[in-house]
Amino acid sequence: MPKNSKVTQREHSSEHVTESVADLLAHEEPVDYKRSVLNVTGETWDKQKDGDEELDAENRPAWNSKLQYILAQIGYSVGLGNVWRFPYLCQKNGGGAYLVPYLVLLIIIGLPLFFLELAVGQRIRRGSIGVWNYICPRLGGIGYASCLVCFFVGLYYNVIIGWSIFYFFKSFQYPLPWSECPIVKNGSVAIVETECERSSATTYFWYRETLDISDSISESGGLNWKMTLCLLVAWSLVGLAMIKGIQSSGKVMYFSSLFPYVVLVCFLVRGLLLRGAVDGIMHMFTPKLDKMLDPQVWREAATQVFFALGLGFGGVIAFSSYNKQDNNCHFDATLVSFINFFTSVLATLVVFAVLGFKANIMNEKCVVENAEKILGYLNTNVLSHDLIPPHVNFSHLTAKDYNEMYRVIMTVKEGHFKELGLDACLLEDELNKSVQGTGLAFIAFTEAMTHFPASPFWSVMFFLMLINLGLGSMIGTMSGITTPIIDTFKVRKEVFTVGSCIFAFVVGLIFVQRSGNYFVTMFDDYSATLPLTVVVILENIAVAWIYGTKKFMQELTEMLGFRPYQFYYYTWKYVSPICMAVLMTASIIQLGVSPPGYSAWIREEAAEKFLFYPTWAMAILISLIILASLPLPLVFILRQFHLVSDGSNALSVTYKKGRMMKDISNLEDNDETRFILSKVPSETPSPMPTHRSYLGPGSNSPMEMSSAPNGRYGSGYLLASTPESEL
Repeated sequence: MPKNSKVTQREHSSEHVTESVADLLAHEEPVDYKRSVLNVTGETWDKQKDGDEELDAENRPAWNSKLQYILAQIGYSVGLGNVWRFPYLCQKNGGGAYLVPYLVLLIIIGLPLFFLELAVGQRIRRGSIGVWNYICPRLGGIGYASCLVCFFVGLYYNVIIGWSIFYFFKSFQYPLPWSECPIVKNGSVAIVETECERSSATTYFWYRETLDISDSISESGGLNWKMTLCLLVAWSLVGLAMIKGIQSSGKVMYFSSLFPYVVLVCFLVRGLLLRGAVDGIMHMFTPKLDKMLDPQVWREAATQVFFALGLGFGGVIAFSSYNKQDNNCHFDATLVSFINFFTSVLATLVVFAVLGFKANIMNEKCVVENAEKILGYLNTNVLSHDLIPPHVNFSHLTAKDYNEMYRVIMTVKEGHFKELGLDACLLEDELNKSVQGTGLAFIAFTEAMTHFPASPFWSVMFFLMLINLGLGSMIGTMSGITTPIIDTFKVRKEVFTVGSCIFAFVVGLIFVQRSGNYFVTMFDDYSATLPLTVVVILENIAVAWIYGTKKFMQELTEMLGFRPYQFYYYTWKYVSPICMAVLMTASIIQLGVSPPGYSAWIREEAAEKFLFYPTWAMAILISLIILASLPLPLVFILRQFHLVSDGSNALSVTYKKGRMMKDISNLEDNDETRFILSKVPSETPSPMPTHRSYLGPGSNSPMEMSSAPNGRYGSGYLLASTPESEL
């Protein structure tokens, strides 16, 4: 600090200091912004400590380019759900008509809340814990709840990557191992495996060869060593991608975000050349307009929007916190939201082009099998040859000819038709078979690929795409844990990343026992939906109602250089909270109405059977929901009643490009007044008028602290504000 400054002169004088910090700064001469610190702790200036603060504030890791950041957000938001959940919801909820509620809810819920998370992360430049501690300390539990949900989701999500790794390595052989049922020897007789014969080759390979699944969640069956090894590989990939933070994960994103689009386009081109692909696409996009009036359709569309963008997990905030202050996060939010939507539509086209091809194959198989039955009935005189239209040729029987013959037989033999055991073999019935999740990726899609020319190549491409989709989402999910923890507790990045991956692998062994798939279903259904909905509602309330929508809009104007549309004001303040509250209510009702259960694979029956969770599994299920939500009330109570410090009871003020920065230190409640305003507490001037304890990062208005006697700050004070924020 310059020797002739008034602050320095006052330090050498015995005169009591009674001016406010604002008065001192108003008369202060220009200083070296890099070195000048107004330290309210009363400590001497420490060059090393100041350098650490500067490093933390100014030299936070940053994305190498805007493209890298956009690819990271796309890689995080575009995940496995776009490939195997969205197409299923489209098929189930009215085909093309489903796109209308989805797009409407994307605009009024998804985009505003996604923009909100990007904005607060970029503005405050901290992970989820730091952001919500900063905006509203009493709601600081939001950040901790997000970390817990990320942990739960990461545990089972990486298991899915492990499954994809297993199929990826199994794809390097011809024919594909799931293309035919295995032959087993019973003495000198070779027979087809019974379980496979009663189901299908791909179903058998999934449940028996891959998972070696038990008959219920209560039968552990021990660890599946193949899946354990694949899970270890999956966590090793995540750890290597995350070990250097965004310096390493950002480079991974160039491949993991772009490669799935290359594969999807290749599959779309190949799929459109397949026989029956157009049937699948036409079935997909034929709108059933009556479905748009069904509230269940809107609930499922809202849930899909919510999870597709990764809201509430903390990954969005973590990624945006590495941006520059003047980055146009509104453009980013719009771009990523609609890329996510169009990716879902692209994946739906691919899935139904391939499933249309598969439906034609299965329909032809059905026609051949039932034609053989009819020939048998004709040869045994159960049916008369007069029932067969003269133009029908059994050696070249088409689906149209079979349907005509089927209708004639059904009309003539109306009383005894069921005894014949003939199937209608309608293409529409095959296309209406709803599959989603693992059933789509590891059974239906793999079965379709066995009929492709050069099927191993397409299988390798498909599962490599799934690995990359999963890896991009896992990097974002893990960033939702590592970034806030490293920011808050200043742990070493490499040590924490490796330690968390090892810990997650050990805990994740529950998912690679023979009953592990049932635990994956439990975690997928219950560990995230309700807690995340509550988290996002509280995020919305914290910004729009506690912090203030007008103030937030004003700060966005300052940060972006333009004022966001008034549309966001109304969606943040009214529309989004109401819609999210309705979604939360509907989710709770759905949990109450639908009995908690899972689809178990029964080996003897070679079929799935719905089973209810046993008592101990229900206890785990309820514990997951409570544990993920527990930080919200716990942190609120602890800070409301001052049982723990919120970390905001002291302030150091740093000159930085014309703006003072708020930095946390550990003063006692009564120390700050003494050091800022006078040498002893008795000489302090009367407190400022009472204000709200926090106005937000870089507010245009002065940053005011609570003056309530029992507040966090003991006595109120006012800090001067300047035009530009560097928080």
